[in-house]
Amino acid sequence: MHLHIYKNPDELVDELAKWITDYINRTLNKQDRFTIALSGGQTPKNLYEALSSAPYRKQIDWNKMHIFWGDERVVPLSDDENNAKMAFENLLNKVEVPTANIHVMKTDLPPDVAAKEYEKILHQYFDETGNSFDLVLLGMGKDGHTLSLFPQSSVLNEKHNWANSVFVEDQKMHRITLMPAIVNKASEIIFLVTGKEKSKALQHVLEGPFEPVNYPSQLIQPANNELNWFVDNDAALELKHKNL
Repeated sequence: MHLHIYKNPDELVDELAKWITDYINRTLNKQDRFTIALSGGQTPKNLYEALSSAPYRKQIDWNKMHIFWGDERVVPLSDDENNAKMAFENLLNKVEVPTANIHVMKTDLPPDVAAKEYEKILHQYFDETGNSFDLVLLGMGKDGHTLSLFPQSSVLNEKHNWANSVFVEDQKMHRITLMPAIVNKASEIIFLVTGKEKSKALQHVLEGPFEPVNYPSQLIQPANNELNWFVDNDAALELKHKNL
């Protein structure tokens, strides 16, 4: 596990855009496609804006990019709460990714059907490989959740499915989410965490006891240990060990 701490979100986004661009190019020197699972949220939005702008936009071979999502709210693609809508507006509409390479979670289907359909796509991509995504981008909420894996959720004990539908009672909303079983097979996983309101959860996830039922982000334990945390100073306030 690697911890990267930056003084503010702007510096974090700039350094992460450089890191991702370099990683994509190194990976595409060895293979002919790059698979990435995107995240929702404000920090990823700023990252997508950076990647779609100079100089990064021209440094990435977007034709070889294959786009997925880590989770999605079951709202129409036209809804501002839709993670895919945000990614299209800030990244995908500005770069030349082939339409066939973009795999949106279908929110016009019943949630459980949409999850099964998404899992079929994942199996088509990854059944014959030793890992899954080349890169997964994740966020973490102030309650320690990631993806649509919330504290006390009934799906936290699911070990085999690659995608699930969940109903989040506090939000009165259905969501579709990737599961640790597929995420932990990724070649690289990055958490993006900013803001002091997340500092206590971050400290527990990284330094506290293993309590994934209360802090589901702890379920993200990549098989090859390639886990990077990109955080700002505010999020790192409570950490006792900052040289990981």
